[in-house]
Amino acid sequence: MASHIELLLGVLQDLGNDELKHFQWLLKQAGIIEGFPAIPKSRLEEADRQDMVDEMVQTYSLHGALRITLEVLRKIGRNDLVEHFSQSVAQANNDATDVGETSETTGACSIQQAQTVLPQPPTPGLQTEDVLVQRPKPPQPITSYQRMLQSNLQNKFMCILEGSSKQKDKKLLDDIYTELYIIDGNDEDINRQHEVRHIEMASRRPQGSERSIQHNDIFKHPSGESTPVRTVLTHGIAGIGKTFLVHKFILDWAEGRANQDTHLTFPFTFRQLNLLKGRRFRLAELIHKCIRESQDIQEEALNYIFTKLQTSGNTNYDKSTYKLLFVLDGLDESRLHLNFCDKDECSVDEPLFVNELLANLIQGKLLPSARLWITTRPAAANQIPLDFVDIMTEVRGFTDPQKEEYFRKRFRDEQACGRIISHVKTSRSLHIMCHIPVFCWITATVLMEMLGEGEKNEIPQTLTEMYAKFLVFQMKQTAMKYDMTENVKIIKSLAKLAFHQLEKGNLIFYETDLKNSGIPLSDASVYSGVFTQIFQEEDGLNEDKMFSFVHLSIHEFLAAFYVVLSLLNDNKDVMAEPQTPLQHLNRLFQKATVTEVCERAVDKALQSPNGHLDLFLRFLLGLSLKSNQALLRGLLKLKPSSKDTSQELAKYIKKKIRENPSPERCINLFHCLSELRDWSLVDEIQHYLRTGSISTAHISPAQWSALVYVLLSSEEDLDVFDLKKYSRSEEVLLRMLPLVKVSTTALLSQCQLSRLSCEALASTLSSQASSVRELDLSFNKLHDVGVNLLSVGLKSSHCKLETLRLSCCEVTQDGCTPLASALSTNPSYPKELDLSNDRPRNPKVKQPTVKLRIPVHCELTEPRGHNVGQYSSLRGLDLSNNDLQDVGVKRLSAGLESPRCRLEDLRLSWCCMSEKGCDYLASVFQSKPSSLRNLDLSNNDLRDLGVELLSLGLERPNCRLETLSLSGCLVTEKGCSSLASAISFNPSHLRELDLSYNHPGDSGLKLLSAGLEDPHWRLETLRVDHCGESRMLLGPKKYACELTLDPNTAYKNFLLSQDNKKVTVVKEQQPYPDHPDRFEVRCQVLGMNGLTGRCYWEVEWSGPVTVGVAYRGIEKKGKGDDSLLGWNNKSWGFDYRNIAWHDGKATVSSTSSTHRPDRIAVYLDWPAGTLSFYRVLSDTLVHLHTFHCTFTEPLYPVLEVVGTGCFASLCSC
Repeated sequence: MASHIELLLGVLQDLGNDELKHFQWLLKQAGIIEGFPAIPKSRLEEADRQDMVDEMVQTYSLHGALRITLEVLRKIGRNDLVEHFSQSVAQANNDATDVGETSETTGACSIQQAQTVLPQPPTPGLQTEDVLVQRPKPPQPITSYQRMLQSNLQNKFMCILEGSSKQKDKKLLDDIYTELYIIDGNDEDINRQHEVRHIEMASRRPQGSERSIQHNDIFKHPSGESTPVRTVLTHGIAGIGKTFLVHKFILDWAEGRANQDTHLTFPFTFRQLNLLKGRRFRLAELIHKCIRESQDIQEEALNYIFTKLQTSGNTNYDKSTYKLLFVLDGLDESRLHLNFCDKDECSVDEPLFVNELLANLIQGKLLPSARLWITTRPAAANQIPLDFVDIMTEVRGFTDPQKEEYFRKRFRDEQACGRIISHVKTSRSLHIMCHIPVFCWITATVLMEMLGEGEKNEIPQTLTEMYAKFLVFQMKQTAMKYDMTENVKIIKSLAKLAFHQLEKGNLIFYETDLKNSGIPLSDASVYSGVFTQIFQEEDGLNEDKMFSFVHLSIHEFLAAFYVVLSLLNDNKDVMAEPQTPLQHLNRLFQKATVTEVCERAVDKALQSPNGHLDLFLRFLLGLSLKSNQALLRGLLKLKPSSKDTSQELAKYIKKKIRENPSPERCINLFHCLSELRDWSLVDEIQHYLRTGSISTAHISPAQWSALVYVLLSSEEDLDVFDLKKYSRSEEVLLRMLPLVKVSTTALLSQCQLSRLSCEALASTLSSQASSVRELDLSFNKLHDVGVNLLSVGLKSSHCKLETLRLSCCEVTQDGCTPLASALSTNPSYPKELDLSNDRPRNPKVKQPTVKLRIPVHCELTEPRGHNVGQYSSLRGLDLSNNDLQDVGVKRLSAGLESPRCRLEDLRLSWCCMSEKGCDYLASVFQSKPSSLRNLDLSNNDLRDLGVELLSLGLERPNCRLETLSLSGCLVTEKGCSSLASAISFNPSHLRELDLSYNHPGDSGLKLLSAGLEDPHWRLETLRVDHCGESRMLLGPKKYACELTLDPNTAYKNFLLSQDNKKVTVVKEQQPYPDHPDRFEVRCQVLGMNGLTGRCYWEVEWSGPVTVGVAYRGIEKKGKGDDSLLGWNNKSWGFDYRNIAWHDGKATVSSTSSTHRPDRIAVYLDWPAGTLSFYRVLSDTLVHLHTFHCTFTEPLYPVLEVVGTGCFASLCSC
């Protein structure tokens, strides 16, 4: 076979003169490949073809010359030579490896050549220091050993197999490598669900929500800081590209493209290391044994390097004299017991068992300054204690653009490639699976075969169809060499091996495993040679062999195929559990059917906590279909008379869905229905989606599960999940949790949720797959027990929640304590916390109030100063409508003064503050620059003195407030003067000032309005609406408004007073004209004007009366619930029996009293979404009930009066 040099010369000789000139011209241009210089024009002026080869090798090194030749051939349009040249280079490498040649004899760069060629540009910022290695004599610079190893590893890693085990099918790695999506991983509780389910969920996760990593930056700390990094653990599911990633990283290092600060890289695989189990080695011996490319570096030199590092006392890679990297690929395939409990120190020249050597290396007892990179599937990651891991990363496979890039690299024919990409996109399940690079390869193999043969058959739409066609393709490939009988025998043997090894959880097989499945080692080698794209023979050491299926999905497909094959061909149920002799005898006479076996498989899969049988079950059910069995007619004995079992199985699966397994299991059951080609439930739910009737239709539990499956399988944007779009129901939420998990915002307010929801949401938040960043649980009666359960999820390191809203959730001090504990455990999240709206309170309002002191006793502050300052990630805190009082504000202020505090947004509306609280807040701006930017103190009776004290802080340079709300704070012109003075002293920050519902007077308005025109002030918005002397009353009375009743809405037996403020029920109908807004049946009347701000009014009554508010559109004509105050979703009421009503639901007032009120006060804060009722006793208000709601229209006062002689009257306040 020709050497690489001869191949270069041969390809130039195939070029015509014009093509050769074009070739030379391109070599003179810089940037043909990044980092490769142009060849000077003078050196190519008179060069013939042989001279050109010499110049290219001298300039670029041999491997660089091969690469640039391929690139130039593409640019001059000789794609025929590209294909031929690539195959010839790969074959030359393989022939050299087969005869055991070293790098000096294969035609690749020798050591001497490697030292004389011009060096490639080093990676910026990564220079190697040329330190001498003193042993053996004469001393050699470390860079000479670096070049030796790089040259040899180039030969090993420049070509790679993709799916096939035939050496001739190797391809240049640079030609086929597609960049992978790699992210910062998680450092604990790595996802344990089935790996295919994992990729389906990952495909829904918004890209860009995590920091992506370039493959050569794997050792850069996520923080961006120069933090020492020793060990990186990279996890990813089977077939996701971890080994390709390792090969690319090493090739880039070997070719001088990246990480040139590393002197020596030693790549190991656990597949190799498994073969040395039970044998002792020194570290240098193990390297020579496993990495033949390292043998140019004498053992004495390696021992010298290791000893120097071991005895230096240094543990920092960056400060190390010799910088080493050990790569350990495939931890999940390890059969070595790694014991990390051994306390003994070890020496570099001490022979140890392989597992001991690795354990000491990972722990840092051996070569503590050397770097380690370990790759694994997720399930095995916990074999390495987190104490020994500095960075965790995850390989997510291909993004959508990377999928297309892969197919375009795989197929040069643009038209065919476009058709394949288009076909993949038509099937959501196939498109999702193509996140896995190996599945891209399987898909490309099948579809290219179909397109190449011009088949008009339907493109595979299910996984089972795709894999069945893949198996048929393999049989066609071997039909020329083996007859059908032999093919069937081989497939059956492989399927049997797959089934039994799947039961054991083995992915790599050794001679003993094969013998246990009845396959002699000699036959295994034959199978590996025949079905090269199903069964791989791995590189072992010496004569030892290892075998595996190309991917877990092929393994599971063949295992499922073995079950069906045994049933149809041999009448044997291989899934039957161990039996008593009598049961075994019964089975001999009662053969199991495909339906029975599949139903048992469904039950078994549903019992799995991590779904490890999910994909196997999909394949098994798919193979039960007659259409799929027909694809494999050469392997299966089909019985024409046998009935189709698909309808029975679909019925059984729907029954299981109705029985309400976990939402995750339900999703896989829908995948199973898809494999059975039963889309009935999906069609039903899609009808509801098309007609927009989801929220009103009577949806069954099974249909809710179908909705989840449909939405997850669609292209619809699921970033925001709003339960109210579907149903305000806890049962529905529990069914739809998978949608919550993939959303970034979950809106669950006012959905009648309880502790059950909190427990389920805690599990969702603590899941590695969770994308939730904002969670709104406002207006649900979660109580303390619910928040306690939710806090368990908040403690998880996987929880990335940034905003949590718990407004109006009836949380007390006892519920906030575990919440505070969660914030301490996971201090990075959340950044915004809303605990507003328990009860407004003021000195003249008596009410049962939740004692959320210090503040809300969330332990955001504690009496001894452990307070809000410790939560450095918290950016927003809403404590509105809590009874903090001044003592709570004092402790909160102490927290705000902490150097660690980063709070930017603080809301303390309706917190019973006085002027003393303002004094405490002003102190926040005294000692250090404050992070606060937005402060809301509205609806607290601060008075002018409080504003004056606050202004002492506002005038400080440390104060950088941008918005300040003092709405409804009893501020007069004197307070405005203090504010104007403070802003004049510190004019550079405040942009918005809210003084609505105060009494600034003309002079106060003039002072502040002038500031809007002052070029030195930053003030842009000044709110002074609804101001006047009436706003100086205490509590909600400051919002008193004059109301009248609308005669056009009054019931005909209502007699209205002349001023339209009082209504009395009379026997005679009044001569009101007909009007479309008049209540015809209900004894009710609306107010004249709609309300949208803050309003307070009082009603005096006698008899059965209900007072409330309603939207203008409340029904007027009928006598059903739609027209009755409080019995529909358009109205809210409070009746004479102390019962609050909304949407037909009654709530008895928590205020215990035998006295029924005859005068009631109503306070509406429309923007805040609160409607409160009070009993009026002299000048005191006793709280009765508060509704919390998001109002969407103006609200009209409503009076309902029943019984002749009874009355209700709007009173003057």
